[in-house]
Amino acid sequence: MRSRKEEATVPDEIITGQIYLIRGQKVMLDKDLAKLYGVETKVLKQAVKRNIDRFPENFMFEITTQEANSSRSQIVNLKQGENIKYLPSAFTEQGVAMLSSVLNSKQAIRVNIQIIRIFTKIRQMLADNTELRLEIEQIKKKLHNHGKNIEVVFRYLDELIEKKDKPVKRNVVGYKTKR
Repeated sequence: MRSRKEEATVPDEIITGQIYLIRGQKVMLDKDLAKLYGVETKVLKQAVKRNIDRFPENFMFEITTQEANSSRSQIVNLKQGENIKYLPSAFTEQGVAMLSSVLNSKQAIRVNIQIIRIFTKIRQMLADNTELRLEIEQIKKKLHNHGKNIEVVFRYLDELIEKKDKPVKRNVVGYKTKR
């Protein structure tokens, strides 16, 4: 069995740098995937078009002009004066997984496995982060409750001190004698 390092064809950092957050989803763009798979973007898009039924909206969607323009420096690297001829397609984790079935080269399969592992690692890091936040909130609540309890104890102590400092009028207890 090969180790993960032997299977990797591209450094993880490069793939991680090509995962974008668009429409609240982690996605990769067709041009980046094509480069990783060692094919032209046109070839990747043709393979997807031939198998479009495998790519519902939650697997792949086309970036709008507004999305491309709003994050042009992140998504679309254009030279000055150049226009976007074709809007890029964005592939979710499921879409990337589906690509391995339509691009059947050894490199595409190896890179897909690597990408899926990275998506999984990112999802796990987010889950760990969420768990950590929940634990911190629970600790804050406990501390807040402890603070309230300490305040009650101090109020009670203050009351005891006040009672001690006040002279207490006591009824004399004993026998009454007749005079």
